[in-house]
Amino acid sequence: MKKNDLGLVHIYCGEGKGKTTCSVGLTVRAAGYGLRVLFMQFLKSGDSSELKVLRSLDNVEVVGMKPVKKFSFQMTEEEKEETRNSNAEQFADVVKRLETEHFDMLVLDETLGAIEAGLLDENVIADFLENRPEQLEVVMTGRYPSERLVELADYVSRIDKVKHPFDRGIGARAGIEG
Repeated sequence: MKKNDLGLVHIYCGEGKGKTTCSVGLTVRAAGYGLRVLFMQFLKSGDSSELKVLRSLDNVEVVGMKPVKKFSFQMTEEEKEETRNSNAEQFADVVKRLETEHFDMLVLDETLGAIEAGLLDENVIADFLENRPEQLEVVMTGRYPSERLVELADYVSRIDKVKHPFDRGIGARAGIEG
């Protein structure tokens, strides 16, 4: 693959475990090839295990988001507004950087969840996808993409849950889910 073959949009979605894992794996693959990757997470604490590894890679940059310590349904309206504003500001900063700096791939982990929770404006994301730099590969994850985002994507892969330990009361385990 030549670097100028880039420019497609990926969505990894569904209720199964592994969407972030897919985006991290693709980031590592791209970095191993020499591509420059900008990795951004929404709705997460910012201290997950995968970020430690990604931060150690020379051509991967993890964008620092304001850590989210609660699920969106646990947030007060004030916390939701603060998170919504922070997400919008951070994403706008990323878009500005893409205008002046070269990245081959942008990963927007949990974008779909942030949109679904009303903490990120889908119109802003869709507008970005329609006007992104031509050779920028974009990867988005989350549970439920809208038809509009599916239409804008080139890859849509669904990861469905058949069985999960959480159903038996087993919470997230360090190094496996976080």
